[in-house]
Amino acid sequence: MSLNARRVSLLVAANTALAPFAIDAYLPAMKSLADSVGASVHHTELSLSSFLVGFALGQLVCGPLSDRLGRKPVLLGGQVVFMLASLAIIFVNTLPELLVLRFIQALGGGACVVNSAAIVRDCFSGREAAKVMSTMAMILMLAPLAAPAVGSMLLYVADWWLIFLFLAVYALFLMWLLSVHLPETRAPGLPVASPRQVLRNYVSVLVDRRAMGYILATSMAFAGIFAFVTSSPFLYMEYYGLSPAVYPVVFGANVLVMVLSNRVNIHLLRKRSPQQNLRLGLAIQWCAGVALVVLVLSGNDSIYTVVPLVMMFLGVMGLISPNAISSLLDRFSHMSATATALQGCIQFSCGALVGVLVTAFEIDSAWPMVVAMLSVATIGNLSLRVLARNDGIPERSANA
Repeated sequence: MSLNARRVSLLVAANTALAPFAIDAYLPAMKSLADSVGASVHHTELSLSSFLVGFALGQLVCGPLSDRLGRKPVLLGGQVVFMLASLAIIFVNTLPELLVLRFIQALGGGACVVNSAAIVRDCFSGREAAKVMSTMAMILMLAPLAAPAVGSMLLYVADWWLIFLFLAVYALFLMWLLSVHLPETRAPGLPVASPRQVLRNYVSVLVDRRAMGYILATSMAFAGIFAFVTSSPFLYMEYYGLSPAVYPVVFGANVLVMVLSNRVNIHLLRKRSPQQNLRLGLAIQWCAGVALVVLVLSGNDSIYTVVPLVMMFLGVMGLISPNAISSLLDRFSHMSATATALQGCIQFSCGALVGVLVTAFEIDSAWPMVVAMLSVATIGNLSLRVLARNDGIPERSANA
């Protein structure tokens, strides 16, 4: 990989890290935010699902725009929306205001993240793309490692509003960084799709059996992670009694395992295909889900027994996400942003749905989280093995 390519991947990683920060930085402040808007912690956690719905829609709309207008205009426009919404959240007084503004904030975030994988696919293909995405994913995972710690520090300095001010400043910094240092990676000679063609492109991905296997595999794995992210503020801090100061440390331990699995993935890709690594990661995740359900069923769940299994479940995302996305984009290299947008829309919609389900019943135990994690792990494994049975990538889909 050339020096310039390394620079591009680092810039893309910094851009995509905006979303994990927006999701995770305010988790330690959830109770403070709930008190400020006059709602319960369970109901305030719906702001996570509101964000994911907007994030999914933002990707669905901005993916084709990126293929049509170029990567940079869509990136910079999304950062402007994200920054303004982050500033507006500082002044919310009610839960509905928070949910609406988080939705708008996420629309801008979706415009940012949908371009990241497309930019990588503009520059790389095949195993090389999988390796670059693994390197980028390792950098990205430092964001959720740092985000709760940063949020906890900002909460100590002032209150929850300072976290959203920080997000606005970060978006402003990214606007400057990418406008100056990121080149336009979309090839100028590519044809521009009409709105009708865009719909046909989406349909071509939806009807591709193997592509949907990869999309559902990574979407279900992400939904399992979001079951944890949505449940963890209440479960870890109120049910298991962790303090807001210790919570970021325990939360961040999950990300360290993700970083390690990314390094393992890069090493394994020397001799194994991305599809083989994907199957391995999904199998480990399912085993962790089964163990969590058995643990809660036996009544032996505690912070000491649940955390290691959650770390195993979440940690293997380094084997799942980069390999699923690179396998998908190898089939649709001619419309990478559109394919990524559909994948992102399905992924974050699944995360939002699971987030709503685990908070809707307000059950004060680990049951909603562990049942959701096992369910989505089962669906993800079945989807890959039924829809994408072959380890190798067959012939590419015809150009739409």
